[in-house]
Order: sequence, then structure tokens, then C-alpha cells
Amino acid sequence: MTRTALLIAHTGRADIVDLATMVSKALHREGFDVRILEEEANDLGVDGVTVVPGDDHAAAAAEIVIVFGGDGTFLRAAEYARAADAPLIGVNLGRVGFLAETEPEAVDDTIRHVLDRSYVVEERLAVEASVRGPDGASLGSTWALNEISVEKASRTRVLDVALRVDGRQLTSFGCDGVLCATPTGSTAYAFSAGGPVVWPEVEALLVVPTSAHALFARPLVTPPTSLLTVAIAAYGEGAVLCADGRRTIAVPPGGRVDVVRSAQSVHVARVHSTGFGDRLVARFRLPADGFRHTAAVPDEG
Repeated sequence: MTRTALLIAHTGRADIVDLATMVSKALHREGFDVRILEEEANDLGVDGVTVVPGDDHAAAAAEIVIVFGGDGTFLRAAEYARAADAPLIGVNLGRVGFLAETEPEAVDDTIRHVLDRSYVVEERLAVEASVRGPDGASLGSTWALNEISVEKASRTRVLDVALRVDGRQLTSFGCDGVLCATPTGSTAYAFSAGGPVVWPEVEALLVVPTSAHALFARPLVTPPTSLLTVAIAAYGEGAVLCADGRRTIAVPPGGRVDVVRSAQSVHVARVHSTGFGDRLVARFRLPADGFRHTAAVPDEG
């Protein structure tokens, strides 16, 4: 039976194109049916590959989706992988690349693990969001691996929101926006907004206000079964929902956004034994070696 892999790359950089081309040829030599997206075919220019449309069927029946780029490219690839329930593995060519599993210099070892199927697949919690108008009518829905961001539509106005958890009103305030994030997204936008870092194995949902005008606007961690609601005030401007920085839905004044755990997870392939804490240290360059050496302080007297 032919093995299949979908390759997705940030083709705006020559070094990424070169690396993706090399991996594509290596997999093809090993008998893989290598797929690339129509929108990337001209830039990659690889012979012997299968060019597929960039739709929900792009990764259908694929064994793995291999991503070349930063976290933005990884999130784009997650759309195709999730639709096909295929695992993702990322080669970091971005600035932080927290979602990626490996660096370019280790790509040969990573491909060996793919060929040998010697990788572990982690299940990552995703969220689904639905937008409703003032009358309760559905205005659209979407999903996210990192976060659902509800932000003010007008940069000159404060967004007045009310937060509810499981249908019970919790608090209200003016703000720039509210993030409903996953543990995977805790090191992304939610981290920049002051949210906690949550290990991806933890099943939870995060609520992180951004630039809130309130004495109590702390980040919250709720059970994964929670229904999170961000209600928009009926007066003033509306809001914009943004999922993973990629998909948007307008939220009118008086509308609301409901966020719940998705029934469909995202699967991420891992080939290294390093834990999340080690990746945290490496990606954020934390001073894990302890205090700097200092001269002994003499006793008083």
C-alpha cells in the first residue's frame, strides 16, 4: 500500500523552499506519494509529486502532514490535517516556532522517524466558537487550535463585554478584547496578553482579557467542559471574532460568542523525548542553569 504525506511550506523564503524540496525528493525515493498544495506548486517546482487543491480533502488518507515554516504555517496546515484526522509534524523555520517539533539541522533524523513510523502522536484540545446575534440567530461558527479572539472592531472605541461561564454571569468590563485559549495556545497570543503557561497535557480552557479597564480582569482557567460566553454590549461598536489569526466573523452590538471544547482534536507528531518544560526553556531561552555565580557575602560584624 502506498504511503502518503502532505507537505505544506511557507514558500516566501528560499531556504524553506529548498528544504521542503529536499524532503519531498527523499520521501518520493522511499516510495511515498508526496502531495503539495496547488497554491505552492509553482514555488516548490518538484517533479513526481501529486498536486492537490487546498480544501478539506488535501490530506485525506495521508499518513502525516509535514510543515515547513513558523507557527503561522503550522496553524494553516492544521486546517488540512484536522479535516483528515492526520497528525502534523513541524520543522521550525520561524522566529519562535513553539508548535514545531524539530529544527532544520535535524530534519534528516526527523524524516527517518517518519519513514520508520517511530513517532508518538499527541492529542491537542481544540475549541469551537459560534456567533449569535441579538435575537439569538446563528451568524457563523469556526474552530481554533490556539485561541478564539474577540476584539473591538473600532480601534478608537473600548469594547464593553460581559463574561459568562456555563451560563452564569461572572463579570463585565471595557477592554480591547478577550481571548478564549487552549493549553496549546497558552504560549501564543494568550501568553503575550499575560495569561498563564499551561502544559498541553492539561485539559482546560483559558480566558484572558486584553487591556481591560477593570480591577478584576485576571486570566481564568476553567474546566474543559465549560461553556465560555463573551457577550457584546448592545450600545456602541460591534466586535470581530478571529480564530488562530486566520478566520474572522463579525459580531454585532448585542451579539455574543460561545466557546466550547471541540469534539475533534488536532493530532501532533513528536519524535523527540524532550518534554514540554524543556521546549519551554529552549524556545523562551529561560535561565534554567540557575543563579549567576556571585562572590560570597561576608558575615556582618
